[in-house]
Amino acid sequence: MKRERFLKSTLILICSNLITSIFAFVFSIILSRNLGAEGMGLYGLIMPVYDLFICLITGGMVTAISRVAAVYFGRDDFNNLNRSIDISLTFNSLLATFVVCMIFINAPYISANIIKDTRSIHALQVMCPAIFFIALSSILKGYFYGISEMKIPAFIDISEKFLRIVIITLLINSFSLKDVNGTVTAAYITLTLGEFISFTVLYVMYKIKKRRFGFNFSNTEDKLQLLFNILVISFPLCINGFLSTSLSAISALIVPRRLVASGIEYNAALGMIGRFNGMAMNIIFFPTTIITSMSIVLIPDLSEKMSKKDYWAIERRISQIVKIALFLGVLTMIICISLSDYLGELFYRRYDLEDYIKFTALSAPIIFVSMSTFGILNGIGKQKVILRNSLISSVMDVILVYFLTGIPSINVYGCGISLMITSLTTLALNMHELIKDNFYGSP
Repeated sequence: MKRERFLKSTLILICSNLITSIFAFVFSIILSRNLGAEGMGLYGLIMPVYDLFICLITGGMVTAISRVAAVYFGRDDFNNLNRSIDISLTFNSLLATFVVCMIFINAPYISANIIKDTRSIHALQVMCPAIFFIALSSILKGYFYGISEMKIPAFIDISEKFLRIVIITLLINSFSLKDVNGTVTAAYITLTLGEFISFTVLYVMYKIKKRRFGFNFSNTEDKLQLLFNILVISFPLCINGFLSTSLSAISALIVPRRLVASGIEYNAALGMIGRFNGMAMNIIFFPTTIITSMSIVLIPDLSEKMSKKDYWAIERRISQIVKIALFLGVLTMIICISLSDYLGELFYRRYDLEDYIKFTALSAPIIFVSMSTFGILNGIGKQKVILRNSLISSVMDVILVYFLTGIPSINVYGCGISLMITSLTTLALNMHELIKDNFYGSP
């Protein structure tokens, strides 16, 4: 039964995430055709800042809530389960409100001094409500993952990604948006509206589920203690995510500066970033949806097995995930290298992506397996190891990107070289931890 539940949950998430990824991919295609390479470059410079603040508020919450919810749900302890969700929503609401206000007020400073492109001011301001809604949605998604109700968040994600396509198309056509500033702002308005709809439906479904489960007569814990139990799990992940995302944001923001320093004009540098990160990398990373889906289900699955000390089942599950990730990576590399000239034309109507696609495809097997090991370590409670290894790779990435992208003959390819080296380093560190604890490859 446990095996069937894991497979069913994984298949549901894989199917739903594949559909949402297709919609997200279509969304990026629509943007690329309206923004061009330069606009995609600017959109890509704002996104790391967006991700950074989301990580600050939600870092580790989905994982923490799913683990706590799985334990309480397994005991039929609905009182403490519901109280945990309620106090988490309150906490995240207060934190998100403070962070969002700070972003909105300081948007001109962030635009001028951090992103260094004043066309991003309005995009930064309109994305603030999206950050608030994501902060609350993360709690509710963790709840549904923890009680193995994958269909609800899956359906909502699919609907939200589809609505993004509809909304961005309506905004661009209704207001005849042609300039980079207006279209990038419209893209972030679309994100905000999509996240608002997603949160609203999630909250309604949570209320329905909460009423259906009702109450039991188990001892209830103090709400502050319940919040503490969640934060103990989420805080190391939040620190890890925030530091790693901060370093990733720094890495992304220094690329145009280093390209300009190497002798490339600013708008041309944005165009190179848009083609490499905004287009070629989108194609290569599309299959990682499957790995992400498996990791989401894997965390509560391994947590439950760890609590029962079923180490043989843990090792078997880990082996399955690593093999699947490796197979996907190799398959992606072969397809993207073989069809590199057609993929850029098919998805983006561009004939200048072939070299970028071929180059980034070489790192696919390493990246895919490396990504899977983070989900594994999360599931077996190795948050401190994740923090350490992520920081090592993130610091390496900043250093490598800084030096490599400043070399004229390497330019934007320095991002790809850095990705290969840091992914290989992370994979080696994570696998060493698993082998050391006899969770993988033990006799």
